[in-house]
Amino acid sequence: MVIVALDTNALMVPVELEIRIFEELDLLLPSPEFVIPAPVLQELSSLKSGKGIASRAARVGLDLAKMRCKIIKTENAAADEAFMELSYTHQIDYVVTNDLSLRDRLLGAGIPVVGVRGQNTLHIMEP
Repeated sequence: MVIVALDTNALMVPVELEIRIFEELDLLLPSPEFVIPAPVLQELSSLKSGKGIASRAARVGLDLAKMRCKIIKTENAAADEAFMELSYTHQIDYVVTNDLSLRDRLLGAGIPVVGVRGQNTLHIMEP
């Protein structure tokens, strides 16, 4: 089993890029257990109000997170810093994100990152 943390943008790809994120991760990684730091829920909640594809994606992402992910409380209130905290304390094995600066920080900390390649393919980037 591997612990896989999902960033806000990863939870929004089912709507934005029509990728079935959990099904794809099940194929890509051995027995994944999905987690999110609490600040990701807060980000999705703040993005869900309004109209347009981003708010719809946030609503779907919030529902998926609540159904499929274990929520982890962190000391940090900012999502990116929460991911770094989880990586430094060895609570996660992978992070799924399309955030380039977060990706680079995680890779520098030795955490593999799963991201979208092209329009509909997930791939693993190793440190």
